This record gives sequence, C-alpha cells and structure tokens, in this order.
Amino acid sequence: MEKKEKIYFVSDVHLGAPALNDNKERELLFVQWLDQISHDVSALFLMGDIFDYWFEYKRVVPRGHTRVLGKIASLTDRGIPVHFFTGNHDIWVFDYLPTETGVILHNSPYLAELEGKKFYLAHGDGLDARDKGYLLLKKIFTSKILQWLYARLHPNFTIGMAYRWSKNSRLSKKVGGPEFVAEEEGIYKFAQSVLEHEPVDYF
Repeated sequence: MEKKEKIYFVSDVHLGAPALNDNKERELLFVQWLDQISHDVSALFLMGDIFDYWFEYKRVVPRGHTRVLGKIASLTDRGIPVHFFTGNHDIWVFDYLPTETGVILHNSPYLAELEGKKFYLAHGDGLDARDKGYLLLKKIFTSKILQWLYARLHPNFTIGMAYRWSKNSRLSKKVGGPEFVAEEEGIYKFAQSVLEHEPVDYF
C-alpha cells in the first residue's frame, strides 16, 4: 500500500524561552517530532515563533538550536519545501536561515492552494487592527535603520536584553480575564474581511 504524504503545520515552539524551564527537553521533543514526520511529509509550514528570539548578524551566529536547524536542513536537502513564517519573536530573519537551511521565508501573509483547498497562512501578529501597541512596535522592529543600529550592539548585550524582555513579558501575563467570544476577536474580524473578497477554506 502506497503511503499517503501529509502537509504539517506547527507554530509557537518558542525554543530558548527564558521563562520556561524545559527548553532542552522541548527542543529534543521537537526534533523527535521532525524525525517522526520525515517519512511522510510533503511540505512543512513553520508558522512563526519557532524561536523565542532570533536576530541574524552578518557574521555572527547565536548559539543554540543546532539540532533543529540540522533537521530542517535535512528535509530541504531532500527537496521537501519548508516554509518559515516570521512571528513576533523571530521577526528578524534575514538571509542566514534561508541560505543555510533552505527554508522558504514569509514575512507577510501567504495564500496557498493545498490539496485543492485555499489556505490563508500567517503567524497572526499584527492582523488585529485594534492592537495599536503591537502595530507600533512592529514598525519599530521592521525599521531598516533601527535594525542596522541594533546590529552594531554587541550580541552579549542584545541577546541578554531580549531574553530579559521575553521572560518579564511572559511572567507578567495573568491567567484569566474577560470571557473569550470568537466573533469579537480582532483576528476573527480580520478573517471575515478577507472572506469578503477572497474565497478561503482555512485560516
């Protein structure tokens, strides 16, 4: 019996997250999962925040995640398309990751036809028009001038600062809050607006 190839999606692995104490275990589990799907994967979509922090310097590679990077490269070496969507934590992917691992980089939403169905694919950050704070932050993060200035700082400082920010942000989030109503969510409203002019089967 011929094996059926599958398309896989994964997001928010947050490798290296300083607020989580199971980073090594989580990375090994993720690599194990990549191993498991390797026998039937036809395409892999990494939907953002695979890394809790990522910044590409021109001549410096931050330490860590070598098992994951090697496993991704082994898939692309076999001709399997691996799509990498930047999230709000790994927004600073430039040319190193695509060049070294062979991933197809997406910095914005991507409309794909898969198995005869239309998929609107994105990490989701910045699609809620009401999230003014993050939209401003994203403008700052994607400024070429500010990226250039940030890259001039020593990695020991910038990486340490980024992990402190991530840890404080994650630990400060409180459990609970208003009841979740899908129809009132900004991301739901965004999807509805897309459907007004584009027939999409899945978001």
